[in-house]
Order: sequence, then C-alpha cells, then structure tokens
Amino acid sequence: MHSRRRGSSGSDKPAADDPPEWSDVDSDAIEERVVELAEEGHSPSQIGLKLRDEGVQGTPIPDVTLATDKKVTEILDEHDAEPDIPEDLRNLMAKAVRLRDHVQENQTDHQNKRALQNTESKIRRLINYYRGDEIDEDFSYSVDEARDLI
Repeated sequence: MHSRRRGSSGSDKPAADDPPEWSDVDSDAIEERVVELAEEGHSPSQIGLKLRDEGVQGTPIPDVTLATDKKVTEILDEHDAEPDIPEDLRNLMAKAVRLRDHVQENQTDHQNKRALQNTESKIRRLINYYRGDEIDEDFSYSVDEARDLI
C-alpha cells in the first residue's frame, strides 16, 4: 500500500487435501506440541516453522492445518494460549519502535521518518480492524504502550 512497487508474485503452496503418508503423527500430539511451544513464548508463525523443522516425536509436520484440520491460532484459542495481541500487529509495533529509535538518533533521515508514518498508519488501521474481537475496545496505540508490549 505504501510502496511504489506493483506487488510481488510468489510461489504458492501445492494444493493438497491430505497430509503426506510419511507424516503420520496423531493430531492430539501435534496440538500438545503447539500449546507447549506457545507457552515457551513462540509466535504462531514460529510454531509452524518449528513443527516443520523439528516436528513432533521426530517426525516433521509439513502443514498443521492438513494434519489437524485446525489452524495454529485456532488450536491456541481452544487451549487459551493465544497471544495478547495478534502477531501482525505486534510485528508492526516492534518495527515502529525500531524506526522511532532510529529517527531519534538520525533526525535528518527523512526516508525513515516517512516509513515511520506509514507504519504507524498501518498500526492504527489494524487496531480498528481488531478492536472488540482480538483486542479491547479502549485499546489505543502509543509509542510507550508499544514499548511495554514489545
């Protein structure tokens, strides 16, 4: 939205309806591992990467959704282990904190001042999107709150 590029085309995951035969781990074991990783402080995307790389009981899990018929965030929601704020909003807040620190040190860096404005605009739009469902009604963005949350 805030870039001069026209978008990027990328590869898509191959269409699959069933998990591969070599990955025959029980869905309950996968759910337990997902909750365990969440309690260790991993985000949902990090959990997916760890399951892909390390797996459960030594067997890698290529796609949690195919193996359990649930997304990682749905599993976390069922077990009350979901993060306080959504992952995309948290990542944007961390980026805004880093950009603000950089702009304070380099006050003539106009390109990153603009990047900070764009990032904070995205944050405000995401807060409006998530308000009431994923985050509280009275939640508002400020740099100090972002530093505390991050």
